[in-house]
Amino acid sequence: MKIVVVGSANMDLVVQAERAPRAGETVVGKGFVTVPGGKGANQAVAAARLGGAVTFIARLGNDDFGRRNLEGFRREGIDTSHITIDPDAPSGVALIVVEEGGENRIIVVPGANGRLSAGDVRKAERAFREAEVLLVQLEVPDEAVEAALSLARDSGLVAILNPAPARSFPPKLLEKVDILTPNEVELSHMAGVDVGDPEALPSAARKLLAWGPKYVVVTLGERGAFLVSREGELHIPAFPVDPVDTTAAGDAFNGALAVAIARGKGMEDAVRFACAAGALATTRLGAQPSLPNLAEVEDLLRRS
Repeated sequence: MKIVVVGSANMDLVVQAERAPRAGETVVGKGFVTVPGGKGANQAVAAARLGGAVTFIARLGNDDFGRRNLEGFRREGIDTSHITIDPDAPSGVALIVVEEGGENRIIVVPGANGRLSAGDVRKAERAFREAEVLLVQLEVPDEAVEAALSLARDSGLVAILNPAPARSFPPKLLEKVDILTPNEVELSHMAGVDVGDPEALPSAARKLLAWGPKYVVVTLGERGAFLVSREGELHIPAFPVDPVDTTAAGDAFNGALAVAIARGKGMEDAVRFACAAGALATTRLGAQPSLPNLAEVEDLLRRS
């Protein structure tokens, strides 16, 4: 189950508060932690904890945050041989406010993530040739995403694109994507329609299918996920849990989906596996500390 993850690595500075402050307002927080994060790193760790043999391609700053991240990846058993230490840019950081009930608000400063290049990705060509699945997001430059998708297509990998965070990118990237995994905000942004109305969601997802992906999997938070393909569509319910922090739920979902696909699961079973991982990630504070292991996910699947 070899998986290549191309993406961002941050240090998350997480504040717990009753609510986020309004403009000009000061709110007293209830807690503060510093934990590794970044969508690429979270998804790499999620996949590794679920049994995937993960190679992570990223850039870190030559600073304490970068060293802490690198040590963490090695503890998780992730292949770090294609992580570049950038001498001129700091490691990325994310400032996160977690409100009561688990909702969060995030500001990301990319740092070295914004300097990940196509050349950095191409240096890992051998890792692509030996893998089954590519997982990539949009917290790194388009040229790195495009290089990863091109290598995946040339190497016969299943390419998963998590189009997060919501931003504009060249539509041609989707021609090389097998599985697209937006949330509702990202789906609205890409399809150009408001999917707040549940009846609009299926047609918006089908619109993205026309751009190239074989599957569109829309993550719906506490409502589960919606799977769309040219053969039809299916709603997969969420697993009931008591949420504490939703920060890395989507990353847990995507890492788990990559593992399930690499294990040869069909799409319905793979999405159900991913929903279980995403649900468990909401029950603990922080990004990577919240990511479940394989035994926890299989136990939730057995109990549900």
